[in-house]
Amino acid sequence: MMRRWAVALLALVSAGCPDRGGGGAEDEVRVDGSSTVYPISEAVAEELGKARPGARVTVGVSGTGGGFKKLAAREVDVAGASRPIKPSEVEACCAGGVATVELPVAFDGIAIIVHPSNTWARSMTVAELRRLWAPEAQGVVRRWRDVRSDWPDREVHLFGAGVDSGTYDYFTRAVVGREHASRGDYTSSEDDNVLCQGVAGDPDALGFLGLAYYEGNRDRLAVVSIDDGDATNGTGPIAPSPATIRDGTYQPLARPVFIYARLDALERPEVAAFVSFYLERGPALAEEVGYVALPEQAYRLARERLEARRAGTSFAGSTVGVRVEDVMGRALDDGR
Repeated sequence: MMRRWAVALLALVSAGCPDRGGGGAEDEVRVDGSSTVYPISEAVAEELGKARPGARVTVGVSGTGGGFKKLAAREVDVAGASRPIKPSEVEACCAGGVATVELPVAFDGIAIIVHPSNTWARSMTVAELRRLWAPEAQGVVRRWRDVRSDWPDREVHLFGAGVDSGTYDYFTRAVVGREHASRGDYTSSEDDNVLCQGVAGDPDALGFLGLAYYEGNRDRLAVVSIDDGDATNGTGPIAPSPATIRDGTYQPLARPVFIYARLDALERPEVAAFVSFYLERGPALAEEVGYVALPEQAYRLARERLEARRAGTSFAGSTVGVRVEDVMGRALDDGR
């Protein structure tokens, strides 16, 4: 069973904000945001195109934060997000008269990756990751042996998600303990393929990215097993996989991912059809592209939320550990 996470509901955010409508009536569905959610959205768009040849969906990547900015500016109809919307982003949407419908669509794991020739760092503790990535590590923890004394006396080169990425927000919260807090001397990108290429070409590299991108590059990357120090989580280090994400043993680097639809955009039949199709076909397609489907109860609650056009969020920003159906169920009971 997935570990029950302590998730605080944010009443003000859950209430949403008034929607002032507008935003055009073109027949194209515009999707942008998280690079993590991109493969699922792209797969859904392709399947919808087969089922409805006239459907037109464009899917872009600007990071979770970038997607929310575009949503607030009415530049897109749907934003993919690898973390829940922040209160500041809700405020930005409200300022533009935009209300959003929050829909979790899958589980993902953040994979820690190294070059295949790296034989020493095939497992790490969360404390070691923190030692490597904390803000105070900059200029201090520079070599592999600074992390563990019997590791090589060679410079470590770090790669990770950009600061507009929800993956970055979640990773820093889970590993460092504070969202948006990390050393700044690492190679960052909103494009996970760039991170794959960087680590694959550098024997002294270590990076973090969505598990699906590691799965698509297994022949040129190695994954690091993680020990969170919790004896209830399993015995020793746990490698990320669909199975360990589904059963809750890969912690603390497993999280839900979302799409957020503009409430007024859902009045357009093509947008409503795309989002409905996403919840219908998304679970199977998520599995096909390397993610983990949510429990059926979570999708049922998401469909109810969509059908009711219930705006707002049930989550309080990035939270470590999740049982999505519990959070959504409590929000439904509270009328949010």
